[in-house]
Amino acid sequence: MASLFPSQDDDTADMPELSEINVTPFIDVMLVLLIIFMVVSPLATVDLKIDLPAATAKPEPRPEKPVFVSLKADHSLYLGESPVARGQLGRLLDAQTGGDRQRTLFFQADKQAAYEDVLGVMDALRQAGYLKVGLVAREEG
Repeated sequence: MASLFPSQDDDTADMPELSEINVTPFIDVMLVLLIIFMVVSPLATVDLKIDLPAATAKPEPRPEKPVFVSLKADHSLYLGESPVARGQLGRLLDAQTGGDRQRTLFFQADKQAAYEDVLGVMDALRQAGYLKVGLVAREEG
């Protein structure tokens, strides 16, 4: 009976030795690692200094009497043009809007304001029941 594998009885001296490495599994592993690094590398660059661009979209028409909430770089909070404490923001908003919590508020923050402070004001607006908040950006002319 014929066998595909040489036995001890066969003359193995006539068979040449294979000295080449099979690189196909190595290439497959390298391609998988390349794809993994391509997906993961953008996620690793979180600490970038970002200078956000100005908005280029056409501005919406302003309502007749808009309500502006402003945050300055020194952490001071303003409702319209009058300063307000964060704890009184909800009460003063209710007085100014007549309790209409479906009304859109316009929130603007100084460029130097910390991101944490901006989110703190937005969270205070959400806790006061005002969920429609428009962010104001400067228009580039």
